[in-house]
Amino acid sequence: MATKSLKKRHSDLANSNRQLDILSNGIFQSGALPKFKDKIAETNQFPIKAKTLEILQINVGYMCNQVCDHCHVDAGPDRQEIMTKKTMQQCLDVIKTTGAHTLDLTGGAPEMNPNFRWFVEEASKAGIKDFIVRSNLTIIRANKKYHDLPEFFKKHKVHVVSSMPHWTKGKTDKQRGNGVFDKSITALQELNAVGYGMPDSDLCLDLVYNPSGAFLPSDQTAMEKDFKNALLDDFGIHFHNLFAITNLPISRFLDYLIASENYEDYMYQLVEAYNPSAVANVMCTNTLSVSWDGYLFDCDFNQMLELPVNGKVKHISDYNEALLKGRNIVISQHCYGCTAGAGSSCQGTVA
Repeated sequence: MATKSLKKRHSDLANSNRQLDILSNGIFQSGALPKFKDKIAETNQFPIKAKTLEILQINVGYMCNQVCDHCHVDAGPDRQEIMTKKTMQQCLDVIKTTGAHTLDLTGGAPEMNPNFRWFVEEASKAGIKDFIVRSNLTIIRANKKYHDLPEFFKKHKVHVVSSMPHWTKGKTDKQRGNGVFDKSITALQELNAVGYGMPDSDLCLDLVYNPSGAFLPSDQTAMEKDFKNALLDDFGIHFHNLFAITNLPISRFLDYLIASENYEDYMYQLVEAYNPSAVANVMCTNTLSVSWDGYLFDCDFNQMLELPVNGKVKHISDYNEALLKGRNIVISQHCYGCTAGAGSSCQGTVA
């Protein structure tokens, strides 16, 4: 498995370099795309600086029970990259000392890491204000060993953030695969049954929407209203908030854009929708992303492009908040995605 993982790592690195080359050097029929760093320099916002750490986002592995068309992690059942217990312990050591108020566990399907429950149990003792697990919902119905996840989440007061492409079966299954919608609805109903997402409940259940094609998400507030009305009317489902996230042009989504001949148009959509007001609140300024093998990145998008943080501290085992604070954020052309329209982050819009 080690040899296979090493080969996969080399393959991922080669693909990351290829995608960075496409993003950085793409020349279109209508000319070269403006460099993101030049764009933000026009409003004296270059370089972007890291602020006080508020969110520690940890990717515990790329293994997933789904293979979604837009996945920027390129996750799937065949991925062998899984965070070890040793690296998890190093993360726990940091959690206990950092001033961050939010711990955000992601994947893949984070629940598929064999040490996931141990990690949640240990991390929940650290007194983090907001403890997020990003679940794809279908994992709850994937296997009997996951059927008790709603109760497990409730026990540890986990804030569940779940991906939900649409309130209709056709659009959801088109993006995520046959049967995903029905399993997602069942999982949401089970989460509601233990109190998640219910009015006045402190068991927080939020949904995440990503567009299914080469276009930007609609207004987040309006979409949340539509989602709530449709899911309640059709299935009796409640949830708290909807996060509308722009698909960034990396990994599978970049490959899709190129294959469908939408890459040039999409990139110009992002540039034309550029909003300098969103730059000040991009998630990389208050978030630190930890990869499955413990390396540090400004965001999980940079993680997928193999763009580590600036400075001497590169790994969670060498964590030093004083050295990381105030660092220059690593940027490239994909950053247009986080600053288009109302802006985009793992917590939804930012402007």
